[in-house]
Amino acid sequence: MVWFFLGVAVILFIVLIANISVVQQSRAYVIERLGAYRAVWGVGMHFKMPFIDRIAKRVSLKEQVLDYPPQPVITKDNVTMQIDTVVYFQITDPKLYAYGVEQPMAAMETLTATTLRNIIGDLELDQTLTSRDVVNTKMRSILDEATDPWGIKVNRVELKNILPPADIQSSMEKQMKAERDRRQAILIAEGEKKSAILIAEGEKESAILKASAEKEAAILRAEAERQAAILKADGEAEAIRKVQQALADSIAMLNEKAPNDQVIKLKAVEAMEKVADGKATKIIIPSQMQGMVGLANGIVEGIKE
Repeated sequence: MVWFFLGVAVILFIVLIANISVVQQSRAYVIERLGAYRAVWGVGMHFKMPFIDRIAKRVSLKEQVLDYPPQPVITKDNVTMQIDTVVYFQITDPKLYAYGVEQPMAAMETLTATTLRNIIGDLELDQTLTSRDVVNTKMRSILDEATDPWGIKVNRVELKNILPPADIQSSMEKQMKAERDRRQAILIAEGEKKSAILIAEGEKESAILKASAEKEAAILRAEAERQAAILKADGEAEAIRKVQQALADSIAMLNEKAPNDQVIKLKAVEAMEKVADGKATKIIIPSQMQGMVGLANGIVEGIKE
């Protein structure tokens, strides 16, 4: 009998231990009692009633990533492309996630594919290739709104790869090459234009500097000639002053010696000699000078005798 009770106690202890659950961080358990929803367990240790309660679903609350394989999508201008999508989502309500939709991940994949086809169907090929941000924003908004009843929040949607058909891709590569060649030609032309402008500006600056230098040289030459003319004029004026001073000094000396009439007359004859030394062919001698000439002749004859 003791062993029976001991066995029952061991069984009860095992059952109790088996019905203790520890919920880890960023996880949640959906609990049902007799098949009906009872509660959502958060982080910590919990105990469920044996044979009555059960863990209906274990849910991760971390952000999750779904990478869908490429799928065919037709654009507005009837070009079929292969596009693969990446969806970042997070479960915010474990109860709705458990009871909102059957197979939530499959539902998410189907919803993503149909939404992508609807959005790309309204865009042409060029718009599809250049409007990734627009497509991502539209898809995130539509998916987030549609998955709210499932307890899912869509944080971000990215178009991973966009693969057009081979012939379209070849045409695009040729177009890109032509565009690169055009840009290269424009850059070369702009470079040559700037080079010509710089050369012209250099020649202009050189001509300006040359003209300025010639102007400065002309000013210096003119200044030198002016200074030379001034010095020459000063020299001539000084010479004239010296001659006049010498003449004045000679007259003063004569006046100091009180010359007689014969000396004055002799000076007059010397002056006449200078006058006659010119190119004149006729000289008019005053009457007073005739007497002086006679006197001079007499003095000469007396010297000869």
